[in-house]
Amino acid sequence: QVHLVESGGGLVEAGESLRLSCAASGPAFGGYVMGWFRQVPGKDREFVAAISFSGAESDSRDSVKGRFTISRDNAKEMVYLQKNHLETDDTAVCYCAGKRGALSARRGEYDCWGQGTQVTVSS
Repeated sequence: QVHLVESGGGLVEAGESLRLSCAASGPAFGGYVMGWFRQVPGKDREFVAAISFSGAESDSRDSVKGRFTISRDNAKEMVYLQKNHLETDDTAVCYCAGKRGALSARRGEYDCWGQGTQVTVSS
């Protein structure tokens, strides 16, 4: 299991951008599928985006397509989420997560989690 630490959250206005970062430590980071999830009080944690261990494939939820881009740098053991054109509905605690195996949007398949970083988007 890798240890994950998110950063880059903050308070922004609608339409602005943020880049979230996730720093990993531990063995074989390059062999992990990495994902971003988000959660607001009273709701289930929801999938945002994921990227394959090579970075060649990625997926994201429909509401962020065209706005968010996930990327990774295995040499630096980092994964990123560029969040453009932010909307108030993007307000959430954002979590970085990792798993072995295939690309997945299912939170239950991820077994490595960071502590989260708060993103707040004002109108």
